[in-house]
Amino acid sequence: MSNGIVIKLTGTLSLLLLSLGEVFPQFAVGQSDKIMFYNVENLFDIFDDTATDDDEFLPGGVRRWNFRRYERKINSLYKTISAAGEWYPPVIVGLCEVENRKVLEDLVYGTNLSKYNYGIIHQDSPDPRGIDVCMIFRKEFIEILKWSYFSPESSKENEVATRSVLYAQCFAGEDTIHLFLNHWPSRRGGVLAGESLRESVADMLREKIDSLSSIGNSRIRIIVMGDFNATPADDVVKMLSEPYRSGISMINLSENQYNSKGTYRYRGMWEMIDQVLVSDWLQDCRKGVFTSRDLYRIFDPGFLLKDDPAYPGTSPFSTWRGYRYQGGFSDHLPVLLELKVR
Repeated sequence: MSNGIVIKLTGTLSLLLLSLGEVFPQFAVGQSDKIMFYNVENLFDIFDDTATDDDEFLPGGVRRWNFRRYERKINSLYKTISAAGEWYPPVIVGLCEVENRKVLEDLVYGTNLSKYNYGIIHQDSPDPRGIDVCMIFRKEFIEILKWSYFSPESSKENEVATRSVLYAQCFAGEDTIHLFLNHWPSRRGGVLAGESLRESVADMLREKIDSLSSIGNSRIRIIVMGDFNATPADDVVKMLSEPYRSGISMINLSENQYNSKGTYRYRGMWEMIDQVLVSDWLQDCRKGVFTSRDLYRIFDPGFLLKDDPAYPGTSPFSTWRGYRYQGGFSDHLPVLLELKVR
């Protein structure tokens, strides 16, 4: 009698553990998981936010932004994220040009992404247009230990109003990853436009990285990714790879990728402005979560591209061309970084 009860409980426990393994899978040796960053080009809802300058993205605004167009945009982003993971969506997706938390909820709860149990990290930034840097993450794989937003310090004479940098301390498998997501000030008006602000953000990032690596020594896993509005060849981006006081090295995985193609096309020329940098330990570690240069790539399937009407070749199939609605995805291509375990 007692043996029967023991067998029954053991069988129930086995089924329970099996089901939990399916619901809460973890990073494992040989497993490959992706981190993605995507500038989603003006992901606005259709409602007026009186605290920001969103008037052009209202049904009565100059762009005639309505629910049908908004719904198509949300579904396009769902399609891109799903395809980037080859129908196994990335464990982390960093996003920029996002208006608010509501549009993220529509994306992760109102599409088939809902079955992947994404969590959301979002905070309104000081950007006057109300566009933010944020992330979604699959709770089965990623535990967020802490997160915060940083902006460069500003003087009373020169108040800075730019997108904040998102920092997230993530636990993946048995390792901690320090993630910094960026959307640096625009070059609208020329390459030099916003250069001092970009330098301020770069200086701030260097300080944060130095602080982290001085606490955890040089054996620390750091990923810096985002839209830098500058190329790997620009001095302001090179600042991130210069020697650090703590002895850590940051490696730009994008610097050798942009000669033939980039993530953004301006007047017929590709530019590599969406980039990924990693700490040397994330590449060199002999055990645990790691990546390498060949595990980084631009995600550029045919459906994200469109023949350029003004210049030979293709460009990202954007939602807008100027103020003309095209119904595409974004004017940027996403970047992907694979993480593996050894």
